[in-house]
This record gives sequence, structure tokens and C-alpha cells, in this order.
Amino acid sequence: MTTLPDDKFLREHTMLLADSFNRVTGRLLASDPMTLYGAPFALVSHGIGADPLFNFANVRAQQLFGYDWARFVTLPSRLSARAPERDERARLLDRVSRQGFIEDYSGIRVRSDGSLFRIGGAIVWNVIDADGLLHGQAAMFSEIEDVQ
Repeated sequence: MTTLPDDKFLREHTMLLADSFNRVTGRLLASDPMTLYGAPFALVSHGIGADPLFNFANVRAQQLFGYDWARFVTLPSRLSARAPERDERARLLDRVSRQGFIEDYSGIRVRSDGSLFRIGGAIVWNVIDADGLLHGQAAMFSEIEDVQ
């Protein structure tokens, strides 16, 4: 379940995630690809578009959601929430788009097998490069609780 993405992509994308995190929050995030890919917290990102696909999920996120790398990066990010929670998720992402980041998100997410878990204290930010171009959004969280 922990297959690695392409080395070049991993280097470039983790650098983009770390740089944009620093740019929008003013805080540091490790930029070493293997540190972020193997981190004890979940880290995910999705691209842009009407129905954006995940384009990054570290090992912890893959384990939590129950998808391997190949499946995760073909998954529309909206499917990380059940239909009833998707409106809330859309409001969150709109808020992040306007503010640049938030650091107080909590919500219910769904695993590949349909089981649920709650995330808390999530930091969600706009992934923006040095030229100000928006590449998508990312989330990082470590507070996880199974929901019955």
C-alpha cells in the first residue's frame, strides 16, 4: 500500500507543498521528500479544476484512507467525504481560497471500505508557487478518531 511516486515528482511536489506552506502560513514545513512522504501526520493535496483529483498522499494518508498511491492520485478529492459532508467540505475549501489557509478544520472523512473517521486540527492551505500561480490545495492533520 505504500508504493512510491516518481522521484522527480516527489521532489518537486514536496518542495512546492513546503514552499507554499511557508508562503501562506509564515511557518516552516520540512521540504525533504522522504521526510514528508513518511511523516507521522497525514499530508494530501489536490489539483485545480471543477472536480480536482488528489495529486499527493503521503504514506500516513494512504494508510488512513485505505488507498495505495496509484489509486489515491486518480481519486476526486470530494470522495474523501461522504455525500452529506461534501457541502461542508466545499465551504471549507472556499474559505481557504479566500483566506489562503485555515488551521482549525475538523470533519468526517471516509475510507475506501466505507468506514468513517474524524480529523481535527487540520491545516488546509492554497498551494501557490513563487510566481503566485495556484496549483491546488493541501491539508495536513494528525488528530484522527474512528467514528462508529
